[in-house]
Amino acid sequence: MTKRDYYEVLGVTRTADGEEIKRAYRRLAMKFHPDRNPGNAEAEVKFKECAEAYEVLSDDGKRKRYDQFGHGGVSGGHDFSHMDVTDIFSMFDDIFGGAFAGRGGAGGGGGGRARAARGFALETQVELSLAEVAIGAEKTIEFERQDNCDTCKGTGAKPGSSPIVCVQCGGNGRVAQQGFGGMFRMVTTCPNCRGRGSVVREHCIACAGTGRQLRKQTVTVKIPAGVHEGQAVRITAQGEPGDAGAPPGDLHCYITVKPHPIFSRHNNDLVCQFPI
Repeated sequence: MTKRDYYEVLGVTRTADGEEIKRAYRRLAMKFHPDRNPGNAEAEVKFKECAEAYEVLSDDGKRKRYDQFGHGGVSGGHDFSHMDVTDIFSMFDDIFGGAFAGRGGAGGGGGGRARAARGFALETQVELSLAEVAIGAEKTIEFERQDNCDTCKGTGAKPGSSPIVCVQCGGNGRVAQQGFGGMFRMVTTCPNCRGRGSVVREHCIACAGTGRQLRKQTVTVKIPAGVHEGQAVRITAQGEPGDAGAPPGDLHCYITVKPHPIFSRHNNDLVCQFPI
């Protein structure tokens, strides 16, 4: 099977720096994440493809070999197309601030329940004038967020009904699989209940069993003076709610700066071109 160019997969140029690559991967991983595309085989393939591209381009040594020799230069690395998506989650937990915890399940051994997954981080943009960049600003931001359903309180179950114990994992939220020719055992998040340990028999009508409803949110954020274009300001716990009482994710507000008719910024200086 012919593989796509890794830069093309992430939608970045060959001169992109590490932060650009990380941001592009975060955006695509959120878009194609299996939890947001249940039953969508094409989205799962793209999710794995993005993970494989990031695994190479985020490593300076692998990226250098890839730039010089193409896919052949990194052929000894991971081939994510044959991996279960649950094994990919824990590998990039640092990017999402814990958003994959409990979904990966690759660590921690086989005992006990899988950790409840922290909520997904969200991203939005905040536009500032050059004057606001210089002195700082307080901005009100509107964005959409998947919150817990008011009807089922996030369980996905019809009110009055109760989830049942998952028969595949026995309520543990984890299953053991033989990996790489049966040479060792790998514990992963149960694909049937996604680590919850239970499954819903009667789905909530209000949210179609997802446990989530899309709502508009408004928050106020203080932007410090001197921020740069593309810099992110994090608002703690304003992302999507976590599973089973786990903490919510964060909201990352990326700064954009409106062009000024006279001045432009160079590092921490203002520049003005004046004809003489």
